[in-house]
Amino acid sequence: MVTLEQVEKLREYANISYDEAKIALENAEGDILQALIDLERQGKVESPQGGGQYVSGAVNVISTAGSEKENRNHHGKENVHYGKENGREGSSFGQTMNRFFKWVGRVIHKGNVNALIVEKNGDHIIKLPVTALVLLLVFAFWFVIPLMIIGLFFSFRYSFQGPDLGCDKVNDAMDSVARAAEDFKNDIRK
Repeated sequence: MVTLEQVEKLREYANISYDEAKIALENAEGDILQALIDLERQGKVESPQGGGQYVSGAVNVISTAGSEKENRNHHGKENVHYGKENGREGSSFGQTMNRFFKWVGRVIHKGNVNALIVEKNGDHIIKLPVTALVLLLVFAFWFVIPLMIIGLFFSFRYSFQGPDLGCDKVNDAMDSVARAAEDFKNDIRK
């Protein structure tokens, strides 16, 4: 049974007649929010300007100007979500986690396509993906760094190769460190 109070409340949000409000509320089983959604779909009510969030029992509506997504909840009623696909507004924990895992995937991919090259006397000794290098540095820092420094004194050279790290500035810096280690080794021999 629809009350006069519900009809008045619905008319506050929508510029419609008492009869239209009563019919909309009866169709929505007295749920004002569902009645607003139905009226909006029929074109009798405009979407909220500037976004906003409405929540009512079995129906959730997030309006932020964007695409429309629909699904059904456990009561069988329709959940409608309006939101920006790529924006931060109205994003759920699942969407945030999805963006985070995509970012992690991109970082790992970049780490796998770029590599640290270890050379001795111009011969490639090892080509180590940057992802593996980072893991080694995280879990065996006190072993890897001294080993790399000692390697410089035994004529090992390090350079990066790949689309993101294979730039001349990075490799020039690595070469200057190798030359400094070689000069230091020669000074000690003298």
